[in-house]
Amino acid sequence: MPTPLHAEPGTRVRVRDWAPPGHIRTPAYLRGHIGTVERVLGPFPNPEDLAYRRPGAPLPLYRVRFAASDLWPDATPGDTLEAEIYAHWLEDA
Repeated sequence: MPTPLHAEPGTRVRVRDWAPPGHIRTPAYLRGHIGTVERVLGPFPNPEDLAYRRPGAPLPLYRVRFAASDLWPDATPGDTLEAEIYAHWLEDA
C-alpha cells in the first residue's frame, strides 16, 4: 500500500490511477482525477482491510471536491461532486 497522504483543507490532490486486486472502496470514475480537499474527517479503520475481516489500520479520511465537468464532459458548468476518500488513494496534485 502507498504511503498515506497527509493534507489540509484546500490542498489539491489526485486520486491514484491504481487497480489493486480485492475489495476497493474508491470509485473508478474518480481515479486519475484532481480535486480539492474540502475537509479532514479524521482517522477511520481501512474498509479494504475490514472487508476481509482483518484489523483495519486507521487511515485519514478526506472529503474531496471535484468539478463535475472534469469528470463528465456533459456536466453542467459549476456543478461539483464530493467523495470521501481514504489517504492511501490520494497523492499531491
